Amino acid sequence: MTHPRGTAFGTACLVQRFTDLPTTEHATDTADQTLAVFSLFALTRFTLSPRIRDLAGGITLHRLGSRREVCGVFPNAGKPLTGTVDVGLIRSQWGEMLRLAASLKYGHSTASLVVGKLHTSSRRSALARALVEYGGLQRTLYALRYLADEAYRRITRQLNKGESLHSLRRDLFSAHEGTARRRHHEQQTEQALCLSLVTNAIITWNTAYFELALAHLSQRRGRIDRDLLAHVSPALREHVNPYGTYEFPVEAEYARTGYRPLRRPAGSE
Repeated sequence: MTHPRGTAFGTACLVQRFTDLPTTEHATDTADQTLAVFSLFALTRFTLSPRIRDLAGGITLHRLGSRREVCGVFPNAGKPLTGTVDVGLIRSQWGEMLRLAASLKYGHSTASLVVGKLHTSSRRSALARALVEYGGLQRTLYALRYLADEAYRRITRQLNKGESLHSLRRDLFSAHEGTARRRHHEQQTEQALCLSLVTNAIITWNTAYFELALAHLSQRRGRIDRDLLAHVSPALREHVNPYGTYEFPVEAEYARTGYRPLRRPAGSE
């Protein structure tokens, strides 16, 4: 996701619960870290976790109070805090900000519509400006946590997993180079659902055989470090051939008992 609409979709997935999983965080790329979107995530009690490409000069860090006051208490950390936050504006619009968050939370407004209006309006309302002010504060807190906590920089790992899923979809969607060319919305939806069905089938297959492979390795080599598994994605595609003619021996597969035998690399014991 590399533009505001992508973040709007992420907000919609979190707020409108398009999944049964207890999702609380949305990882995204550098381009999606707009201040208004940071506000919407914070107000709806979710976490926006973008990758920060250039922490030193890519974003503005904000402070509460004057530069002299902050640098007097934090002589080193206060210097990079060059932006200011209009607390008075946030206070005056706090009720409207909470009402907007409630509208998103309970589905009265769609995230894509709200984010689109915030980014396309040439003359920002007081509410929009307050969201930007509050977003500056929220993004600063996130950036400081990102800088101080090495473990929190897992965002790149999450994005790499997401990109591997996108790569799998692109490889499977080989016809028309991944472009939906159907005229009617119903047909476009069917095309997207077919792609999701095949993608989910491959991920399910990979997950099942990952578990078998891990059990096999555990028996031979002892306990597997579970922290290493956080770097593994089931969206593998090297063993998938998206071209040619497919045959589905349904009866033979139904008659199968158990899993297929695991492949052993050449030269292994």
